[in-house]
Amino acid sequence: MSNTLNSPSISPEATDVLLAEVNSKIALKTFDNSDRQTIHQMVECLGDSRGMVRLGFAEALGKVGQPAIPFLVEALSHHSNEVVRRAAAKTLTLIADPMTIPPLLEAFLNDEDQVVRNSAVGALARIGEESVSPLLQILASPESDETIKGHAAWALAFIGSKGKETIYQAYNSDVEEVRTAVVGAISKIAEEQPEARAFKLLLQSLSDSSVNVRSEAAAALGNLAHAPAIPQLLALLARQEPENRKSAALALMKIRDRTVLEPLQNALTQESDSRVKQVIQLAITQLDKQSVDEEWE
Repeated sequence: MSNTLNSPSISPEATDVLLAEVNSKIALKTFDNSDRQTIHQMVECLGDSRGMVRLGFAEALGKVGQPAIPFLVEALSHHSNEVVRRAAAKTLTLIADPMTIPPLLEAFLNDEDQVVRNSAVGALARIGEESVSPLLQILASPESDETIKGHAAWALAFIGSKGKETIYQAYNSDVEEVRTAVVGAISKIAEEQPEARAFKLLLQSLSDSSVNVRSEAAAALGNLAHAPAIPQLLALLARQEPENRKSAALALMKIRDRTVLEPLQNALTQESDSRVKQVIQLAITQLDKQSVDEEWE
């Protein structure tokens, strides 16, 4: 990385004075957004050894907003100090401007520091709808490793209903990882804005060709306690794949409908996988406990 920006060159005392002055001017609405030297120095101070000072400058730069973006992007992209790169990404999270998506994607995919990558994808998630398409592209790319895809899926779910139209459009993707992440995001949409379309797609996903998509859908419907899913979850309980049977049992447990006790007990007697047996037994135990608790209410 180039050394375009360096570590803070002023003393801790001078740094504290600068932060106080900047905050005072921001509060009084007298801060000069065209003062490149001061903004540059504020970004430099993101490398201060004191966490609260870094936070103070990040919040101040967040209030400065768009005029600070070029300096923060330069720091994110080229600073030799990973502490500054981390703080720059976190500060861009506060500003959440779509124009920062390209450098944030570059940092997320290629920075050598894991915290920088995590902070960059957090900023992408905060930006919202405009980040959905590039995140889907990352999920669809065979060049993306599992860690990258996991973070991209998390960001997509975080965006949730803010990007729902683009998320819905990706539901029929040919790429398993995309469909799995989309199901997770649709679960968040259903939680934030319960709507028939979201639940319909989650139910459809229980019949997806992918084991992972089916399990993700079962987990989502269980977390949402969606009782209309019970018949399809019982069908999933009979699937050949152990992961699907586990996911179905856990989902049925979370829906908390005692009518599934008998099918669960039947499934338990037929189950050959010890790990799945444990999960089915847990579901039965929890539903039995619920029955006792309700009798004493």
